Amino acid sequence: MKPQFHKVPVPPQTSFSVRHDIQQNFGNIWHYHPELELHYVIRGRGVKFIGDNISNFAHGEILLLGSNLPHMWRCNEEYFDEDAAHEIEAIVVHFSPYFLGKDFLNLPETYLLTKLFEKARKGMVFQGDTREKLARLMHGLPQANDLDRIIRFLSILRLLSETEEYVPLASAHAFYQSNELDIIRLNKICNYTLQHYKKEISLQEIASISNLSITSFCRYFKLMTNKTYYDFLIEIRISHACRMLVEDKLPIDMICFECGFNNVSNFYRHFKKVTAITPRDYKMKYLDLAVS
Repeated sequence: MKPQFHKVPVPPQTSFSVRHDIQQNFGNIWHYHPELELHYVIRGRGVKFIGDNISNFAHGEILLLGSNLPHMWRCNEEYFDEDAAHEIEAIVVHFSPYFLGKDFLNLPETYLLTKLFEKARKGMVFQGDTREKLARLMHGLPQANDLDRIIRFLSILRLLSETEEYVPLASAHAFYQSNELDIIRLNKICNYTLQHYKKEISLQEIASISNLSITSFCRYFKLMTNKTYYDFLIEIRISHACRMLVEDKLPIDMICFECGFNNVSNFYRHFKKVTAITPRDYKMKYLDLAVS
């Protein structure tokens, strides 16, 4: 997709931005910025879009996104209900690779940071002991001042640069600068799909949302996302199925229909194609992890 450029505000007298957000939801703007982003979801659930990756996010997730990597967090439906008590909470850090000066990365002691920033181009989600240590360090960052702020953030960067406990998210591919029409059209497509994925969405229906003919829409969507709209819709449905399997509130056959699939065999086939395992194996894997 072609994302919207976002200008990250940096507070005066600081070398990088730290926010502690508590609000109803993350919004729904597909965007990018030249600053790297370290994102800690303290509270919140939904679907994240990182480059060409579509997957769930939940409480406790910590990610590092590289420069100009398009991204968006879309909270579950209950976070958009004005009367609901649900809120998201996150600590978000934006920083330039050169926040300590252009010569900083040329120092022999900082070679691991250069490698880290390169790996972050695909997005990194951290796991295990690394995630636990990061959470503790990040909780104190918004209140830190002066040299303590720099020292704490350098400790975070050292941990990120030395760990192997991470999973890359997106494939490495270039994207083009956006224009206003692309921003409006692709956000409309994405939001409509997230709101209506449980029902059948025909190409005629989604093409009309985009103000394009079916042929033009298919060509346009493939060009922008490097995938068909049908593949995109399947990924959205599988992402929600993964969340429901982990929550373990419904049997698998009911999850199939709740996520927009019209029969169980079709659901199993698409689930295994996207995740490489069956829904039952996926459920048992995460339930076993929760017990251990």
